[in-house]
Amino acid sequence: MIKLVRTDSENQDFINLVKHLDEYLAEKNSSTHSFYDQFNKIDKIKHVVVVYKDDQPIGCGAIKQYATNTMEIKRMYTSPNHRGKGIASNILTELEIWATELAYQKCILETGTERLDAIKLYKKNGYVLIPNYGQYAEIETSVCFQKEMIRLF
Repeated sequence: MIKLVRTDSENQDFINLVKHLDEYLAEKNSSTHSFYDQFNKIDKIKHVVVVYKDDQPIGCGAIKQYATNTMEIKRMYTSPNHRGKGIASNILTELEIWATELAYQKCILETGTERLDAIKLYKKNGYVLIPNYGQYAEIETSVCFQKEMIRLF
């Protein structure tokens, strides 16, 4: 059974999943990992989703305020043996619902140009390409996306 749990960055399962994510990214992005790593700290993130299958943590994601009306999607990860099963889309949807409940109007995110699976995920879920923002503005290995949130209530 799949269960999504809203929590924060002090959740030990989230911390453990992020360690796996960081190991994965360090391997895949060895030359640029230190640049991106500085923007991926998880301390004091108030809005985290952890996904469990049969009480085992298998994926996570988070949102944090970027601007008055904008949340940034952070730390998206699904364990390798659970990829391709819609888990990441479930996490993303839950984060979007949460952002909407908090009255944010859009979500933005950054991923690497070589993360073709992530790019496919975000496009499939309605994210559109935008100019690179903030610290990613001049980074050629980054690609940024945005999605307008629709009020669900």
